Amino acid sequence: MKYHQWKQAAWDPAKAAALEAAGLPPLAALTLCARGLDTPEKAFAFLNSGQEGLHDPFRMKDMDKAAARLTLALERGETVAVYGDYDVDGITATCLLTEFIRREGGRAVPYIPDRLEEGYGLNTDALDALHEAGVSLVVTVDCGITALEEARHARAVGMDLIITDHHECKEQLPEALAVVDPHRPDCPYPFKSLAGVGVALKLALALAGPDREGELLERYGDLTAVGTVADVMRLTGENRAIVGLGLERLRHTARPGLKALLSQAGLEEKPVTSISVGYVLAPRLNASGRMGRASLAAELLLTQDPVRGEELAAQLCQLNRERQVIEAQILAECHALADATPPEERQALVLAGDHWHQGVVGIVASRLAEKYFCPAFMICLQDGKGKGSCRSFAGFNLFAALEHCAPLLEGFGGHALAAGFTIREENIPAFTKAMNDYVRAFTGGAEMVSTLEVDCQLEDPGVLTLEGVEGLDLLEPFGSGNPKPVFTLPGCLVSALSEVGGGKHLKLKLTAAGRSFDAIFFSTTAAEARVAQGERVDVAFTPQINEYRGWRSVQLQVCDLRPALTRAQAERALFEKFRRGEPLTPGEAAALLPTREEFVVLWRYLQGHAGQFPLEETAPRLARNIARSAGRRETVMRTLVCLAVFDERGLIQLKHTTDHLHIALRRVEGKVDLEDSWILRRLRGMRG
Repeated sequence: MKYHQWKQAAWDPAKAAALEAAGLPPLAALTLCARGLDTPEKAFAFLNSGQEGLHDPFRMKDMDKAAARLTLALERGETVAVYGDYDVDGITATCLLTEFIRREGGRAVPYIPDRLEEGYGLNTDALDALHEAGVSLVVTVDCGITALEEARHARAVGMDLIITDHHECKEQLPEALAVVDPHRPDCPYPFKSLAGVGVALKLALALAGPDREGELLERYGDLTAVGTVADVMRLTGENRAIVGLGLERLRHTARPGLKALLSQAGLEEKPVTSISVGYVLAPRLNASGRMGRASLAAELLLTQDPVRGEELAAQLCQLNRERQVIEAQILAECHALADATPPEERQALVLAGDHWHQGVVGIVASRLAEKYFCPAFMICLQDGKGKGSCRSFAGFNLFAALEHCAPLLEGFGGHALAAGFTIREENIPAFTKAMNDYVRAFTGGAEMVSTLEVDCQLEDPGVLTLEGVEGLDLLEPFGSGNPKPVFTLPGCLVSALSEVGGGKHLKLKLTAAGRSFDAIFFSTTAAEARVAQGERVDVAFTPQINEYRGWRSVQLQVCDLRPALTRAQAERALFEKFRRGEPLTPGEAAALLPTREEFVVLWRYLQGHAGQFPLEETAPRLARNIARSAGRRETVMRTLVCLAVFDERGLIQLKHTTDHLHIALRRVEGKVDLEDSWILRRLRGMRG
């Protein structure tokens, strides 16, 4: 198993059927129901979210001040610097606002700091250089919310400063002309999950006015979609609308550089989805910032020259390949360091090195968090100081954790799931202990485990048709807050398997309920999956359409495999699911419902063993003995249901322990009507 546990959502089959009756495709209806969107009103509100129009940008705190100052700059012909970040969100935000100001007749210069020389965010040297170049107004995008000293410096040298950001705020805000950030405690803006490029778009919309909303979404939708997806923002609410419109625009982008990059990344002839943006396009754009050449990506997005666009796209692809090589080298070294770290110091994994590439350690931190099931902190050392990047695990709030350890840090900022910090080398041991203690307190001392969120188990694999899988497109765009659906099929037979892609990936043929499916398990070998031909497995997967030489078929993209339960184990698990009060599918409820004859056989068996009471048995052995006495097939789950009904109606006293059932007969006067059982009524209701 890749994941320690599979967590399946509780859902009501009757509500899923109601969604299907309202016109939603079966798999889409199941997914929405499992995610709590279990009425037609909730489901269609989600699917149509944002289509009624975006929120008024002036609902954002200080947006009026920012718009007024930029309007004045346009009227006066001032030179405005758009100061961004070197990741995809920051680069797209920088290009969006720069291009907008220029199109409005203003003078704008983009500035993205060098990741390796300057680091993240505003710095005083850059502000001085911009001031000397004649800049009178600086507008930050995707950065600046923690730049207290830098804001004071800008004021001291006579430059106005507008901050637009989307990162978490500290207690004190910078002293700027305007601070626009939906995370401000006093900001009433209703949607808090905008990316940095989303906030930049809002500033442009504030200046342009509501009548031009469609025009700006058409022109800048591609940039906003790429930045939002790359920064792993929640794809709900406004973001769902912005990214949905932007992806459509991206398929027909008029930007020569972006068009060239799509072509060189192999996406020119394929549908552009949020997944292809996140895993194919964004890494190539990100490579420029990671390798200290963020200006290349900015130039690619701004250029109007197709030839130059081709050149820049080729350079970005080459930089991405170089990044991959460096990442692999650092990751191998970190695996050795992590394995040598005592377990008590691995509640949070803190690693430091003096030769690591600053632009790559964030990705390495993500890999380490996934492998060691804990938050990971990577620190690049130079001259007694460290620059750190960290990534979360299992929902751990990094920003709160860094805030807790703030006395040991020179500075920090970011999100709950990804953040950066600076630290003196001598403070690293104390930071390591403090962070491990904080994680230990957060978990209560329990080990963090990797959990796969599963939408639902498919009762009938027959729903996995081309039409059924295509129906899931209704839920696009997928991403944070709206992940790709994950289903399970239990007890699949592995009828064939082979390793492909140079042995890196596992290709399988799985058979379930008489139907055969091709499946692919990326970045996993047969040995790692611990699976062999002829075995039965439970499979967790996302269905997709595979196209090969004009032939289209359903393929299962495997998320995880685990050995299938035996029949007795599966039956016991189904009974326990019912006992916990979780909704059942109609098929599951029907499988649990005993017949009248099964009640009679069990009661006769209990009466025949009256002299042995209280009876102590395991459930499988009891079911087997009853089946033998009556010449019937044993069924653990229905035996347990019969016992539960007898207990409910006062015929027996039943107690469950970890391994055994304790059964004692009760003395009952008169007849007992089992049809009045609440258990049976509930099962029949779920059966429909």
